[in-house]
Amino acid sequence: MAMRLTDRAAEQIRNYLAERGGGVGIRVIVQSSECSGMAYRLEFVDKAEENDFVFDSCGAKIFVDEKSLIWLEGTEIDYLQIGDESGFAFNNPNARNQCGCGESFYV
Repeated sequence: MAMRLTDRAAEQIRNYLAERGGGVGIRVIVQSSECSGMAYRLEFVDKAEENDFVFDSCGAKIFVDEKSLIWLEGTEIDYLQIGDESGFAFNNPNARNQCGCGESFYV
């Protein structure tokens, strides 16, 4: 399995990188959440790290470290805009539930 982006998410990543003035993709990190469970964190990537898993999807790259990959395997990342709100949405088949705040998930 791998990770993938929707066309909207890949386009948004390319736009962010262009506005930023460069970079090779985004890194998705899973970390413990202050709320409860685990949370996603996104960072720009200028250079791949030695043990990165790299997924090329719709012309954009996703970088994931080995620790995070076990929680992200099979995840699809979309970009949604609803009214004035916009952001990345994670369709993670490993998540069994989400926190009420929507910022963390349980496995």
